[in-house]
Amino acid sequence: MSDPDEIAVVGAGLAGCLLACFLARRGLRVALYERRPDPRTGAVERGRSINLALSERGLDALRRIGLDRQVMADALPMRGRVIHPVKGELDFQPYSHDGQRAINSISRSALNNALLTAAAGQPGVRIAFDHRLTGLDPRTGEMTYETPDGTTKARAAVVLGADGAGSAVRAQLLAHAGLTESLDFLDYGYKELRIPPRDGEFALSPDALHIWPRGTSMMIALPNPDRSFTCTLFWPTSGTSSFASIGSPAAIERHFAEHYPDLIELAPTLVEDYRHNPVGALGTVRCTPWHVGGTAALIGDAAHAIVPFYGQGANCAFEDVVELDRCLEETGGDWTRALPLYEERRRDNTEAIARMALANFVEMRDKVASPVFQLQKKVEHALERALPGRYVSRYELVSFSTVPYAQVWRRVRRQHRVLGAAVGAGALLIGGAILRGRRSA
Repeated sequence: MSDPDEIAVVGAGLAGCLLACFLARRGLRVALYERRPDPRTGAVERGRSINLALSERGLDALRRIGLDRQVMADALPMRGRVIHPVKGELDFQPYSHDGQRAINSISRSALNNALLTAAAGQPGVRIAFDHRLTGLDPRTGEMTYETPDGTTKARAAVVLGADGAGSAVRAQLLAHAGLTESLDFLDYGYKELRIPPRDGEFALSPDALHIWPRGTSMMIALPNPDRSFTCTLFWPTSGTSSFASIGSPAAIERHFAEHYPDLIELAPTLVEDYRHNPVGALGTVRCTPWHVGGTAALIGDAAHAIVPFYGQGANCAFEDVVELDRCLEETGGDWTRALPLYEERRRDNTEAIARMALANFVEMRDKVASPVFQLQKKVEHALERALPGRYVSRYELVSFSTVPYAQVWRRVRRQHRVLGAAVGAGALLIGGAILRGRRSA
């Protein structure tokens, strides 16, 4: 039975479960609604596991509810990128100037299950599975759900949509509360493959994120605790060398033999995985505003979904939860003041990471194998060592700090002017040395 004094959180994914934990910690009664059955009792949907790169922002949120150690027990730290060219040697590129800092490969489903169990263990939290939201009156908090037993209604004091990029709550607010949205989809999709263990061990180095950059497309691989790797293809959805143009077993084998030759031996189920795993969409979701008075609001991907190329989707959503909790504290639990304040503080930051995620796609796909890019990274790490705390790379600021994304964006633009000058000076020195060598020869 619903309670009109409850806070309803729609969506028991990563952000929703974390939010339920934070709200319960404040002594609030929480109803957590999820359209799926309990994910802890079922199998993961094929081709939809997508590992997460959990970094400092996400860990900061987990520490606040005492869940960081449990989650990190199954994490695999990745200290840099390993670049797989079509031909030639592998190239390791550390994420930090000292090679010590790491992002963490985490199973999305394992993290979701841990957060769901934590939410279920909080006093005042009840969870309703198999509840698909079909109606919401944001003025009264009245909700309509479709369940296996038919239609049911519930009411809450505040309704918070944490139900992802395809948010049903956002759709209801668009229809009834005057929200506007924009959906900016890439002409790219993603598909998962699997590299199994070899003789019981990792087939590739497990302490790195592996990238196969191919200009207009790429593949990445993240390690799993069972010593397998989850690979994700990011390819165009149409045209040549796209998901649409490569479908037959023979075409799949030819394409991978030409563009990803080392994968043939590593992935014995390559053709089967490619043919049967679905293609997912990639895009950026924006909407305004994120809230309706003090009675309804959106959080995480429901408000601002981004492309996954900085590994910040879940980390950013977790920061939303921390900021909303902070706003509730500062306003004495007054939702009519807390929700606008939360949006005011987060909007510029989420827009900044949306831009940086798109830029990182170009970097991962096109630039990481470039000698010029590699020189820039070496100069950047040298500047970090020479100017500790004063010059910090964009990757370190995004992944290894909680500096607001908008501040990172502004700071990095200033630093890139310094980096460009340093690289240009280095190129002039190298060019001068070559010229002098030729003259003396």
